[in-house]
Amino acid sequence: MTLPPSPTVSPTPDTTRARILTEAARLFVASGYHGVSMREVAAAVGVTKPALYHHYADKEALFLAMLNGTLAGLARLVAHAEGQPGIRAQLEVLVGDLLASAPEQRLGLQLAGELRHVSPERRAAFEGEYRRVWMGGLTRLIEGAISQGELRADLPPAVLTRALLALLYPLVTGAPPADPHGTARALLSVYLDGAARQGAVPGAGNVEGEDPSPAT
Repeated sequence: MTLPPSPTVSPTPDTTRARILTEAARLFVASGYHGVSMREVAAAVGVTKPALYHHYADKEALFLAMLNGTLAGLARLVAHAEGQPGIRAQLEVLVGDLLASAPEQRLGLQLAGELRHVSPERRAAFEGEYRRVWMGGLTRLIEGAISQGELRADLPPAVLTRALLALLYPLVTGAPPADPHGTARALLSVYLDGAARQGAVPGAGNVEGEDPSPAT
């Protein structure tokens, strides 16, 4: 959480905005979109209501600013991954960054659940940006891997993207896994290498501890 500035230093617009977003996120998660007023946000931040409106024109603008902050974080994850050589390294970096930012991503998902209360025009604009930045960014990684022969080409990139997101979803929802990094490695292995037990012979009915090699 961003700490308030020293009493001897006047707060800058950036630090004030950070405090507004931090306190507003806490209130929205606790009480829901309709359960929070701009007056309550101003009181939590320690600014006047007019000062709050100076930074954010209305409650919708403030709420969407929080979601846009989460989206900006996802854009940074994609950009970092794109700089790596090959899809395995790209996804390992992406998953590592996703774990490191898991608390913020969980917060973003909680806030996104309130998006239905935003006006249709603003909601549509945000959803379009989400598809462009996050879904589009991941799809670019997948398309690049397909073109390099690293991933199968018999499924559309959009399908492979959704499969990846479905596997990664447990990392940023619900209670954190007991071993987040181990879980992340396992999920990534399922995506890149398949779900079959390593060393198992397809159709052989192998069980744990059984030698998968054919009898001689």
